[in-house]
Amino acid sequence: MSKIAVIFPGQGAQAVGMGKDLVEAYPEARSWFDRASETLGFDLAQVCFEGPSEELTRSDRAQPAIFVHSVVAYELLKAQTGFTPGAAAGLSSGEWAALYAAGVVSFEDAIRILRVRGEAMQAACEVEKSAMVSIIGLDDAKIIEICEEVGLEVANYNSPGQTVVSGSTEACEKVPALAKEKGARMAIPLPVAGAFHSRFMAPAEKVFSDFLADIEFKTPAFPVYSNVTGIAHPDVAAIQADMPRQITCSVRWVENVEAMVADGVTRAVECGPGKVLTGLLKRIDKSIASSNVSDLASLEASVDLLK
Repeated sequence: MSKIAVIFPGQGAQAVGMGKDLVEAYPEARSWFDRASETLGFDLAQVCFEGPSEELTRSDRAQPAIFVHSVVAYELLKAQTGFTPGAAAGLSSGEWAALYAAGVVSFEDAIRILRVRGEAMQAACEVEKSAMVSIIGLDDAKIIEICEEVGLEVANYNSPGQTVVSGSTEACEKVPALAKEKGARMAIPLPVAGAFHSRFMAPAEKVFSDFLADIEFKTPAFPVYSNVTGIAHPDVAAIQADMPRQITCSVRWVENVEAMVADGVTRAVECGPGKVLTGLLKRIDKSIASSNVSDLASLEASVDLLK
């Protein structure tokens, strides 16, 4: 039986103005921003709608902001179509939106979780200079060779031929030349605060693990796919164990998509800012029909498709 998956972007998808037209068109959507602002202690809507970009890019701002925009997009889509996902997944911090959609964590708990996650990761970034580089057009074996040569780690397996590496700033500066030597089309330094999904985030993992010990997790209403393992979380205990590790482990997005397809997913809807994941899907498996909900126009188009 075919399933529709809902997928959620992670940090890096944020953009000033995100969610503004959805709130203007659907005033009820404002309540999600208001609830988040009350928990966070600052006006999240103002940061999302007006920026500045330097503020929105901070991990402790970006992660809750992307989550709330994703929830608004998802809830509006559900309200207008009545659809129930058969599966969910998210890239990095987006996995928390997937867990919310499946009923594993409440909205308020997810906001608190992402605030602590973002603060802990931002603090870890400030301990030691580190960076990330996206390598385009190189197979995994050669990526691993580069990592071993200069002491880097694979942060994200985004799609065949698009992989992100993390490590010290010094090591990352060597990547463009090394990647070119090995035949890559390009290697692009990413505008991030530090080396996410690497050993540089170990202090954040410890802080985050301690915080999650007091959070109530419920059994997911449908499968949610783990960035850490590449397959669906088998139970609540696995979710509790894997989500702290997700901060330092590689994001196995290619395996997530392949596992969803193997489990019967034939369509995916990306909810949240941008449409990066929609593009990655096409590179991983062209058989998956996809659409996205990031603004009013894309919401209306996805509603028409699902109806």
